[in-house]
Amino acid sequence: MKKSKAVVLLSGGLDSAVTLAVAKAEGVLPHALSFSYGQRHAVEIQSAKKVARALGAKKHLVMDIALDKIGGSALTDAFAVPKDRPASVLSEKIPVTYVPARNTIFLSIALGWAEVLGAEVIYLGANAVDFSGYPDCRPEYIEAFERMANLAVKAAVEKRMHIRIRAPLIHLSKARIIQKGMALGVDFSITHSCYDPTPAGLACGRCDSCRLRRRGFQEAGLTDPLHYAS
Repeated sequence: MKKSKAVVLLSGGLDSAVTLAVAKAEGVLPHALSFSYGQRHAVEIQSAKKVARALGAKKHLVMDIALDKIGGSALTDAFAVPKDRPASVLSEKIPVTYVPARNTIFLSIALGWAEVLGAEVIYLGANAVDFSGYPDCRPEYIEAFERMANLAVKAAVEKRMHIRIRAPLIHLSKARIIQKGMALGVDFSITHSCYDPTPAGLACGRCDSCRLRRRGFQEAGLTDPLHYAS
């Protein structure tokens, strides 16, 4: 039987790697989509390429979008990346690492590719538990984008396809995501989660993303295979 196609947003991080593995396990033919968007480093793109190969994406497309020309985020502008924030404050307010409208921009491009491919599912590694307070990682955002997607593209309006935005990790803790990834054979040593890696590409170990990742491995009772600068 011919497999149905899907587009999977792939950042090279832990969550997106597990999301790609879930897509494969659910029997779709995944087409991975990554973005070089003017972020601080190219390490995550290198990781995304490794993950796409390791997990058998049918095709891996890397697109360039200069979000650094807009700025407004510690990931694309001259702001300092917060370090050593206590876990209790990670979701209190939207941090400066939020990139304005990033998921909306990425999902919109994924939507265009999905229509061309005839792929009715777009996979996104959004998480509403350990999500650093980002507004575009909430279930209500995912639901709203799905409704919009089916009003926006020709194939959906003509009833030839119905777009679904699949966020399989949305309600899982970081520990549960890691456990799921281990069960699906994800090699976490080739993933990258850090917001502010060293020039040599080592994860800082102190930014919000590193701290969430490290805590997740600890709570899962597993050893993080990543090397950290601190």
